[in-house]
Amino acid sequence: MLELTKPQIIEQNGEPAFAVIPWNEYRHLIENQVQQDESDIWFPHEVVGANIRGDSLIKAWREYRNMTQEELAAKAGIKQPALARLEKPDANPRTATLKKLADAMDISVEQLIE
Repeated sequence: MLELTKPQIIEQNGEPAFAVIPWNEYRHLIENQVQQDESDIWFPHEVVGANIRGDSLIKAWREYRNMTQEELAAKAGIKQPALARLEKPDANPRTATLKKLADAMDISVEQLIE
């Protein structure tokens, strides 16, 4: 069971502006959202830029996470040549494979779907 702690409140101009909470509490909140819609899915600028230049989202996220193909493949439990094929823009990976890759990069499957 997660035991909540009191957040740190940061003020600007005498008004609450930010609440700082421990990482494990943040992850718990994110993982236990009741409903997720498209507005909850985010992409870093670097991932969007790489995707616009023609890289697949798998490759863009892998590079954003500073992982080699070998590292990601090992963490996802697939072979490096298979990952190389999945990184091609015209690849059509299965949902189960996307789940493995997303888990290995600590992102959601929705962030890998083009």
